[in-house]
Amino acid sequence: MQNKEDMFMVMPSYNQRISPQQAMQIAVQRVPGQIIHYGMDMENGTLVYEIFILTSQNKIYEVEVNAKTGVIRKIEEENDSD
Repeated sequence: MQNKEDMFMVMPSYNQRISPQQAMQIAVQRVPGQIIHYGMDMENGTLVYEIFILTSQNKIYEVEVNAKTGVIRKIEEENDSD
């Protein structure tokens, strides 16, 4: 069984991250539009905010923002026809 100190040492980044509001601000600066959904996910060992934005052209983009640094990792247009 792991002791409590080991468990806390594994997850220091969970305590030091940008807020969802900050991540959304960063995302809409790059992809202007209306945020329709956001969540958090683990991508290749990095905690990211996934923010879905509906643009004025009725396109939906997913913007991934690094939850610790605030750096945009990916911008991808969602395609419903798949």
